[in-house]
Amino acid sequence: MDSSSNEASGNRKTSWKKNPEAVKENILTIATEEFAAQGLSGANINEIAKRTATSKRMIYYYFGDKEGLYQHVLERVYSSLRDMEQALNVAGLEPVAALRRLTEATFDSHVNNPQFIRLVMIENIHNAEYIEKSEIIPKLNKAIIDKLTDVCDRGKASGVLRMDADPLELHWMTSSASFYNVSNMATFSTSFGNSLFTDEGQKRLRRRVVDMVLGAVVVGYQP
Repeated sequence: MDSSSNEASGNRKTSWKKNPEAVKENILTIATEEFAAQGLSGANINEIAKRTATSKRMIYYYFGDKEGLYQHVLERVYSSLRDMEQALNVAGLEPVAALRRLTEATFDSHVNNPQFIRLVMIENIHNAEYIEKSEIIPKLNKAIIDKLTDVCDRGKASGVLRMDADPLELHWMTSSASFYNVSNMATFSTSFGNSLFTDEGQKRLRRRVVDMVLGAVVVGYQP
């Protein structure tokens, strides 16, 4: 490496030392890719450090150990997904339109966040051990249930939703279909062809998921 490269590297490390939040964000971005690709047991701190603009020592300084880093990665991906859901202002929409919008947004957020899907699959292998340790994720997950509870309450009061409409069941229905669409894409398309994973196929599935959810709870629903 020539002197100019050494100087650039030194300048970069100096600037990063002045911005610890940027250092942590860089570590978490790379770690998210590594954990999603390799899992908790397969990911290697040395490899993560090699790809960041910092060092293995700094990773341990900020996150404690590999398990601590993994838990922060989980909290970050859950925060990203829930932030998108939280940004949806459906309080001003009538209940059926609000439920439609939330269902569409959940489908879209899963499609656009395949790393989240892989990390949730990995966490299920660990029996949700690290989610259970987190103080952040349960609060994040409560927010979407609160939104659906408001929609259900308003819908029942106005008579457009069935009285047995349950926010937790609606979230389960929407998430299960949206999750499977991404998690099983490789095996499903290998077994049955790629038609559902084209742009047009995904648009059709998105409409079907909306019809499934609305059809379960909207009085007299017709697609």
